Amino acid sequence: MDETTGSEPVATSAPHPHEPHTEGLASRLNWLRAGVLGANDGIVSTAGLVVGVAAATTDTSNILTAGIAGLTAGAISMAAGEYVSVSTQRDSEKALLSKEKRELAEEPDYELRELAQIYQDKGLSPATARKVAEELTAHDAFAAHAEAELGLDPEELTNPWHAALSSAVAFTCGALLPLLAILLPPVSWRIPVTFAAVLVALAITGSISARLGRSSRRRAIMRVVIGGALAMLVTYGIGQLADVSGI
Repeated sequence: MDETTGSEPVATSAPHPHEPHTEGLASRLNWLRAGVLGANDGIVSTAGLVVGVAAATTDTSNILTAGIAGLTAGAISMAAGEYVSVSTQRDSEKALLSKEKRELAEEPDYELRELAQIYQDKGLSPATARKVAEELTAHDAFAAHAEAELGLDPEELTNPWHAALSSAVAFTCGALLPLLAILLPPVSWRIPVTFAAVLVALAITGSISARLGRSSRRRAIMRVVIGGALAMLVTYGIGQLADVSGI
């Protein structure tokens, strides 16, 4: 109780320390998840490639050449694909934002009623929804409509160049692990060490992706580990067939 007024202190609203209510948090989590998946792709595709080549030959230069070629091609492919995908998404978002800006200029009263209806549909009373819509419109009509109607922040559209670079870096980091694992051990240990290193790395990426997505950790780990193991077993078998046939 406040000794000077005799009334109970008013609790102030503040974010819970374990729940950081910061703008763009969901976006950053999506980027982190995309990075984990990119690294996972780099691990599996490069591991399959170098294990297949190592099953056919013990020549280090051939394995290194194949690994570097796969890493380079994969990173470029990931970057290009992400750039095209995000560019298309960004163009669509900009078109929607331009349309919204035009509607605000041409039909401000209709847009105000539309915004009020959105908040009324979320559970506010008609009077409160109207008040909220009016205050948000007075503050920044464009940002208010973009967030409420489109779920977009005009100031935080995804940059396709950033997406491309992030994908390339994530893939490269993942691909380096099986490449080093196949090259550093003695010849007789190359494939067993690579298998072990890759499966451990996949278990880690599966665990991280499950935590970010708040899904079953065991299921996520089993999916990526089994998929990676199958990829290496198949390419190992192909390499063995190529070695036996003398291709």
